[in-house]
Amino acid sequence: MVREEGVARVVAELIEPVLIDLGYRLVRVRMTAENGQTLQIMAERPDGSMTIDDCEAISRVVSPLLDVEDPIPTEYNLEVSSPGLDRPLVRLGDFDRWAGHVARFELVRQIDGRRRFRGTIKGVTGGSISVAVEGDVEIVLAFEDIAEAKLVMTDELFRLALKRQQERDEEDLD
Repeated sequence: MVREEGVARVVAELIEPVLIDLGYRLVRVRMTAENGQTLQIMAERPDGSMTIDDCEAISRVVSPLLDVEDPIPTEYNLEVSSPGLDRPLVRLGDFDRWAGHVARFELVRQIDGRRRFRGTIKGVTGGSISVAVEGDVEIVLAFEDIAEAKLVMTDELFRLALKRQQERDEEDLD
């Protein structure tokens, strides 16, 4: 899961309060070897939306902060993006927020001989996520056993995104 470590954790701890002050929620910070080294920052508005203007606004504030604090000892590219529709689920609250939607899970250890599952998120209890797999078979996954999780693009998820976009467009007209 998003257990940011090393430089990613330092960056997350540095920028998260700033993103909150700007009205955004940090989704994930990750260092990759893309194009040399790339610092990926995924963020979103509280309603789950994110525009190019939002990415630019975050970049304009975060870039100078990173320059001053200098948590990354080498050259890197800064990439600020939206988590997208088929977003990663990285914090326990994400699973609660996206209950009712289909996700793919990869586990750190096997359950019943499997490390990969796909199913509908039913909800969160304590530190565990209930998932309906293969019809109505319900499994419970401990949060710490999830290596990676991601929403699956479905018609329902796409309709939800369109509905949110229409609501934002209507707000902009007011």
